[in-house]
Amino acid sequence: MSLLIAGSIATDHLMTFQGKFRDSLVVEQLDKISLSFLVDDLEIRRGGVAANMCFGLGQLGLRPVLVGAAGEDFADYRSWLERHNVNCSHVRISDTQHTARFVCTTDPTGAQIASFYPGAMSEARLIELGPVVARVGEPEYVLIGADDPDGMLRHTEECRQRGYAFIADPSQQLAFSDGALIRDLIDGAAILFSNEYESHMIEQKTGWSADEVLARVGVQVTTLGKDGVRVTRSGEEPIVLAAARDVTAVEPTGVGDAFRAGFLAALAWGLGLERAAQVGCVLAAYVVETVGTQEYAFTPAQFLARVEHSYGREAAGEVEGHLKAMG
Repeated sequence: MSLLIAGSIATDHLMTFQGKFRDSLVVEQLDKISLSFLVDDLEIRRGGVAANMCFGLGQLGLRPVLVGAAGEDFADYRSWLERHNVNCSHVRISDTQHTARFVCTTDPTGAQIASFYPGAMSEARLIELGPVVARVGEPEYVLIGADDPDGMLRHTEECRQRGYAFIADPSQQLAFSDGALIRDLIDGAAILFSNEYESHMIEQKTGWSADEVLARVGVQVTTLGKDGVRVTRSGEEPIVLAAARDVTAVEPTGVGDAFRAGFLAALAWGLGLERAAQVGCVLAAYVVETVGTQEYAFTPAQFLARVEHSYGREAAGEVEGHLKAMG
Protein backbone atom coordinates (compact mmCIF):
# COMPACT_ATOMS: atom_id res chain seq x y z
CA MET A 1 0.00 0.00 0.00
CA SER A 2 1.17 3.53 -0.73
CA LEU A 3 0.30 7.14 0.08
CA LEU A 4 -0.07 9.40 -2.96
CA ILE A 5 0.20 13.09 -2.11
CA ALA A 6 -1.03 15.31 -4.95
CA GLY A 7 -0.69 19.07 -4.74
CA SER A 8 1.54 22.06 -5.22
CA ILE A 9 5.34 22.02 -5.34
CA ALA A 10 6.76 25.48 -4.75
CA THR A 11 9.48 27.60 -3.24
CA ASP A 12 8.58 29.88 -0.34
CA HIS A 13 9.95 33.40 0.00
CA LEU A 14 9.24 34.30 3.63
CA MET A 15 9.62 37.79 5.07
CA THR A 16 8.98 39.35 8.49
CA PHE A 17 7.47 42.80 9.07
CA GLN A 18 7.99 44.20 12.57
CA GLY A 19 4.95 46.49 12.51
CA LYS A 20 1.30 45.44 12.40
CA PHE A 21 -0.50 45.25 9.07
CA ARG A 22 -3.71 46.50 10.66
CA ASP A 23 -2.06 49.81 11.54
CA SER A 24 -1.56 50.52 7.83
CA LEU A 25 -5.13 49.82 6.77
CA VAL A 26 -7.57 52.68 6.25
CA VAL A 27 -10.97 51.03 6.11
CA GLU A 28 -12.58 53.88 4.17
CA GLN A 29 -9.88 53.66 1.45
CA LEU A 30 -9.64 49.90 0.88
CA ASP A 31 -10.82 50.34 -2.72
CA LYS A 32 -7.67 52.43 -3.34
CA ILE A 33 -5.28 50.30 -1.31
CA SER A 34 -1.58 50.74 -2.09
CA LEU A 35 0.77 49.45 0.60
CA SER A 36 4.49 48.82 0.91
CA PHE A 37 6.18 47.29 3.95
CA LEU A 38 9.85 47.45 4.84
CA VAL A 39 10.76 43.92 5.94
CA ASP A 40 13.69 42.90 8.12
CA ASP A 41 14.71 39.63 6.53
CA LEU A 42 14.14 37.21 3.67
CA GLU A 43 14.22 33.42 3.89
CA ILE A 44 13.97 31.40 0.67
CA ARG A 45 12.70 27.95 1.53
CA ARG A 46 11.32 24.86 -0.12
CA GLY A 47 7.53 24.53 0.01
CA GLY A 48 4.29 23.65 -1.69
CA VAL A 49 1.61 21.77 0.22
CA ALA A 50 2.28 18.36 -1.33
CA ALA A 51 6.05 18.60 -0.96
CA ASN A 52 5.69 19.79 2.64
CA MET A 53 3.44 16.87 3.53
CA CYS A 54 5.73 14.40 1.80
CA PHE A 55 8.72 15.76 3.72
CA GLY A 56 6.87 15.31 7.02
CA LEU A 57 5.85 11.77 6.14
CA GLY A 58 9.43 11.00 5.17
CA GLN A 59 10.66 12.35 8.51
CA LEU A 60 8.37 9.85 10.22
CA GLY A 61 9.80 6.94 8.26
CA LEU A 62 7.27 6.56 5.46
CA ARG A 63 7.98 6.80 1.74
CA PRO A 64 5.19 8.90 0.23
CA VAL A 65 4.73 9.37 -3.51
CA LEU A 66 4.77 13.02 -4.59
CA VAL A 67 2.35 13.77 -7.44
CA GLY A 68 2.62 17.26 -8.92
CA ALA A 69 4.22 19.45 -11.56
CA ALA A 70 7.44 21.49 -11.34
CA GLY A 71 9.86 23.29 -13.63
CA GLU A 72 13.34 22.37 -14.77
CA ASP A 73 14.60 24.31 -11.72
CA PHE A 74 13.30 21.43 -9.57
CA ALA A 75 16.57 19.42 -9.69
CA ASP A 76 18.02 20.58 -6.36
CA TYR A 77 14.64 20.37 -4.67
CA ARG A 78 14.15 16.83 -6.00
CA SER A 79 17.49 15.77 -4.59
CA TRP A 80 16.57 17.21 -1.19
CA LEU A 81 13.23 15.42 -1.07
CA GLU A 82 14.64 12.11 -2.25
CA ARG A 83 17.28 12.29 0.49
CA HIS A 84 14.39 12.65 2.93
CA ASN A 85 12.55 9.52 1.82
CA VAL A 86 10.17 11.01 -0.78
CA ASN A 87 9.45 9.22 -4.06
CA CYS A 88 9.70 11.95 -6.73
CA SER A 89 9.59 9.62 -9.74
CA HIS A 90 6.13 10.81 -10.74
CA VAL A 91 6.66 14.57 -10.66
CA ARG A 92 5.89 16.09 -14.07
CA ILE A 93 8.63 18.48 -15.26
CA SER A 94 7.43 21.38 -17.42
CA ASP A 95 9.36 22.31 -20.56
CA THR A 96 8.27 25.95 -20.41
CA GLN A 97 7.45 27.12 -16.87
CA HIS A 98 9.25 27.59 -13.56
CA THR A 99 8.30 25.84 -10.35
CA ALA A 100 5.51 27.65 -8.48
CA ARG A 101 6.47 30.36 -5.99
CA PHE A 102 4.85 31.53 -2.73
CA VAL A 103 5.78 34.97 -1.36
CA CYS A 104 4.59 35.70 2.18
CA THR A 105 5.11 38.45 4.75
CA THR A 106 4.17 37.88 8.41
CA ASP A 107 3.74 40.46 11.17
CA PRO A 108 4.26 39.87 14.93
CA THR A 109 0.56 39.05 15.44
CA GLY A 110 0.79 36.17 12.96
CA ALA A 111 -1.19 38.02 10.28
CA GLN A 112 0.05 37.29 6.77
CA ILE A 113 -0.06 38.92 3.32
CA ALA A 114 0.88 36.53 0.54
CA SER A 115 0.99 36.03 -3.22
CA PHE A 116 1.28 32.81 -5.21
CA TYR A 117 2.66 32.33 -8.74
CA PRO A 118 1.42 28.96 -10.07
CA GLY A 119 3.90 28.45 -12.94
CA ALA A 120 4.36 24.76 -13.72
CA MET A 121 1.61 23.87 -11.27
CA SER A 122 -0.89 24.50 -14.08
CA GLU A 123 0.33 21.29 -15.73
CA ALA A 124 -0.89 19.14 -12.84
CA ARG A 125 -4.09 18.69 -14.86
CA LEU A 126 -2.06 16.56 -17.30
CA ILE A 127 -1.11 13.96 -14.66
CA GLU A 128 -3.07 10.71 -14.58
CA LEU A 129 -3.05 8.68 -11.36
CA GLY A 130 -3.56 5.24 -12.94
CA PRO A 131 -0.01 4.88 -14.33
CA VAL A 132 1.40 6.01 -10.99
CA VAL A 133 -0.59 3.37 -9.12
CA ALA A 134 0.48 0.74 -11.65
CA ARG A 135 4.09 1.36 -10.57
CA VAL A 136 3.79 2.00 -6.82
CA GLY A 137 0.82 -0.17 -5.87
CA GLU A 138 -2.74 0.38 -4.70
CA PRO A 139 -2.92 3.54 -2.60
CA GLU A 140 -4.11 3.49 0.98
CA TYR A 141 -5.11 7.11 0.38
CA VAL A 142 -4.72 9.71 -2.34
CA LEU A 143 -4.54 13.12 -0.73
CA ILE A 144 -5.63 15.87 -3.12
CA GLY A 145 -4.24 19.14 -1.84
CA ALA A 146 -4.26 22.69 -3.15
CA ASP A 147 -3.07 22.62 -6.77
CA ASP A 148 -4.20 23.61 -10.24
CA PRO A 149 -8.03 23.49 -9.86
CA ASP A 150 -8.50 21.44 -13.03
CA GLY A 151 -5.84 19.04 -11.79
CA MET A 152 -7.55 18.72 -8.41
CA LEU A 153 -10.86 17.98 -10.10
CA ARG A 154 -9.31 15.45 -12.48
CA HIS A 155 -7.61 13.59 -9.64
CA THR A 156 -10.78 13.57 -7.54
CA GLU A 157 -12.87 12.21 -10.40
CA GLU A 158 -10.26 9.57 -11.19
CA CYS A 159 -10.23 8.44 -7.57
CA ARG A 160 -14.00 7.98 -7.69
CA GLN A 161 -13.84 6.10 -10.99
CA ARG A 162 -11.00 3.80 -9.93
CA GLY A 163 -12.19 3.33 -6.34
CA TYR A 164 -9.20 4.96 -4.64
CA ALA A 165 -9.92 6.30 -1.15
CA PHE A 166 -9.24 10.03 -1.38
CA ILE A 167 -8.65 12.84 1.06
CA ALA A 168 -9.95 16.31 0.22
CA ASP A 169 -7.68 19.16 1.30
CA PRO A 170 -8.56 22.17 -0.89
CA SER A 171 -7.16 24.73 1.62
CA GLN A 172 -5.79 27.79 -0.24
CA GLN A 173 -7.86 27.09 -3.34
CA LEU A 174 -11.14 27.56 -1.46
CA ALA A 175 -10.97 31.34 -1.79
CA PHE A 176 -10.78 31.08 -5.59
CA SER A 177 -13.27 28.24 -6.09
CA ASP A 178 -17.02 28.41 -6.57
CA GLY A 179 -19.48 26.23 -4.72
CA ALA A 180 -19.89 23.71 -7.54
CA LEU A 181 -16.15 22.99 -7.67
CA ILE A 182 -15.88 22.68 -3.90
CA ARG A 183 -18.80 20.28 -3.79
CA ASP A 184 -17.13 18.15 -6.48
CA LEU A 185 -13.81 18.13 -4.59
CA ILE A 186 -15.13 17.02 -1.20
CA ASP A 187 -18.19 14.84 -1.88
CA GLY A 188 -17.31 11.23 -1.04
CA ALA A 189 -13.92 11.97 0.54
CA ALA A 190 -12.71 9.55 3.17
CA ILE A 191 -11.29 12.54 5.09
CA LEU A 192 -11.83 16.29 4.70
CA PHE A 193 -9.07 18.55 6.07
CA SER A 194 -9.52 22.27 6.72
CA ASN A 195 -8.89 24.91 9.33
CA GLU A 196 -11.83 26.47 11.16
CA TYR A 197 -12.12 29.48 8.86
CA GLU A 198 -12.00 27.24 5.80
CA SER A 199 -14.73 24.99 7.24
CA HIS A 200 -17.08 27.99 7.38
CA MET A 201 -16.06 28.99 3.85
CA ILE A 202 -16.90 25.49 2.64
CA GLU A 203 -20.37 25.75 4.19
CA GLN A 204 -20.96 29.23 2.80
CA LYS A 205 -19.85 28.46 -0.75
CA THR A 206 -21.42 25.00 -1.08
CA GLY A 207 -24.67 25.98 0.60
CA TRP A 208 -24.35 22.89 2.79
CA SER A 209 -24.78 23.02 6.54
CA ALA A 210 -22.08 21.62 8.83
CA ASP A 211 -24.12 18.42 9.19
CA GLU A 212 -24.58 18.15 5.43
CA VAL A 213 -20.83 18.51 4.86
CA LEU A 214 -20.17 15.82 7.45
CA ALA A 215 -22.73 13.51 5.83
CA ARG A 216 -20.74 13.63 2.59
CA VAL A 217 -17.33 12.69 4.03
CA GLY A 218 -16.13 9.89 6.26
CA VAL A 219 -14.19 12.05 8.71
CA GLN A 220 -13.87 15.83 9.01
CA VAL A 221 -10.62 17.09 10.56
CA THR A 222 -10.62 20.77 11.51
CA THR A 223 -7.44 22.38 12.80
CA LEU A 224 -7.94 25.12 15.39
CA GLY A 225 -4.52 26.80 15.46
CA LYS A 226 -3.11 27.15 18.97
CA ASP A 227 -6.31 25.55 20.31
CA GLY A 228 -5.58 22.19 18.71
CA VAL A 229 -7.86 20.13 16.48
CA ARG A 230 -11.39 18.75 16.21
CA VAL A 231 -12.17 15.42 14.52
CA THR A 232 -15.84 14.72 13.73
CA ARG A 233 -17.80 11.79 12.30
CA SER A 234 -21.54 11.39 11.74
CA GLY A 235 -23.23 9.86 14.76
CA GLU A 236 -20.08 10.03 16.92
CA GLU A 237 -18.93 12.39 19.64
CA PRO A 238 -16.29 14.81 18.34
CA ILE A 239 -12.67 14.24 19.31
CA VAL A 240 -11.28 17.57 20.51
CA LEU A 241 -7.58 17.74 21.36
CA ALA A 242 -5.35 20.50 22.64
CA ALA A 243 -2.25 21.44 20.67
CA ALA A 244 1.13 20.06 21.72
CA ARG A 245 2.43 21.56 24.94
CA ASP A 246 5.21 24.13 25.43
CA VAL A 247 5.46 25.30 21.83
CA THR A 248 7.51 28.41 21.10
CA ALA A 249 5.89 29.79 17.97
CA VAL A 250 8.22 31.40 15.43
CA GLU A 251 6.65 31.07 11.95
CA PRO A 252 3.22 29.58 11.11
CA THR A 253 3.76 28.78 7.42
CA GLY A 254 3.43 25.05 6.73
CA VAL A 255 2.06 24.09 10.14
CA GLY A 256 -1.13 22.67 8.64
CA ASP A 257 0.84 20.60 6.15
CA ALA A 258 2.91 19.09 8.96
CA PHE A 259 -0.23 18.29 10.93
CA ARG A 260 -1.64 16.43 7.94
CA ALA A 261 1.61 14.50 7.48
CA GLY A 262 1.60 13.39 11.10
CA PHE A 263 -2.08 12.48 10.95
CA LEU A 264 -1.60 10.37 7.82
CA ALA A 265 1.53 8.70 9.18
CA ALA A 266 -0.37 7.53 12.25
CA LEU A 267 -3.21 6.19 10.11
CA ALA A 268 -0.67 4.35 7.96
CA TRP A 269 0.72 2.83 11.18
CA GLY A 270 -2.77 1.52 11.95
CA LEU A 271 -3.46 3.91 14.85
CA GLY A 272 -6.86 5.46 15.59
CA LEU A 273 -8.08 8.97 14.93
CA GLU A 274 -7.20 10.34 18.36
CA ARG A 275 -3.61 9.13 18.10
CA ALA A 276 -3.43 10.41 14.53
CA ALA A 277 -4.45 13.88 15.69
CA GLN A 278 -1.87 13.76 18.48
CA VAL A 279 0.96 12.75 16.15
CA GLY A 280 -0.16 15.50 13.79
CA CYS A 281 -0.09 18.13 16.53
CA VAL A 282 3.41 17.12 17.66
CA LEU A 283 4.81 17.20 14.12
CA ALA A 284 3.14 20.60 13.60
CA ALA A 285 4.93 21.90 16.70
CA TYR A 286 8.30 21.32 15.07
CA VAL A 287 7.31 23.41 12.05
CA VAL A 288 5.90 26.36 13.98
CA GLU A 289 9.14 26.54 15.96
CA THR A 290 11.28 27.01 12.83
CA VAL A 291 11.41 29.39 9.87
CA GLY A 292 10.55 27.44 6.74
CA THR A 293 8.38 24.42 6.15
CA GLN A 294 11.07 21.72 5.80
CA GLU A 295 13.82 22.89 8.12
CA TYR A 296 12.99 20.78 11.17
CA ALA A 297 14.60 17.56 12.36
CA PHE A 298 14.27 15.23 15.34
CA THR A 299 15.29 11.80 16.53
CA PRO A 300 12.69 9.12 17.25
CA ALA A 301 13.45 9.50 20.97
CA GLN A 302 12.88 13.26 20.85
CA PHE A 303 9.58 12.90 19.01
CA LEU A 304 8.37 10.18 21.37
CA ALA A 305 9.28 12.28 24.42
CA ARG A 306 7.23 15.14 23.02
CA VAL A 307 4.22 12.88 22.43
CA GLU A 308 4.45 11.69 26.04
CA HIS A 309 4.87 15.22 27.41
CA SER A 310 1.80 16.46 25.53
CA TYR A 311 -0.53 13.48 25.56
CA GLY A 312 0.67 10.99 28.16
CA ARG A 313 2.43 7.68 28.44
CA GLU A 314 -0.37 5.63 26.87
CA ALA A 315 -0.24 7.68 23.69
CA ALA A 316 3.55 7.46 23.59
CA GLY A 317 3.39 3.71 24.07
CA GLU A 318 1.21 3.24 21.01
CA VAL A 319 3.49 5.42 18.88
CA GLU A 320 6.76 4.04 20.20
CA GLY A 321 7.13 0.93 18.08
CA HIS A 322 6.56 2.83 14.86
CA LEU A 323 9.11 5.50 15.76
CA LYS A 324 11.69 2.89 16.73
CA ALA A 325 11.21 1.34 13.31
CA MET A 326 12.38 4.67 11.85
CA GLY A 327 15.74 4.36 13.50
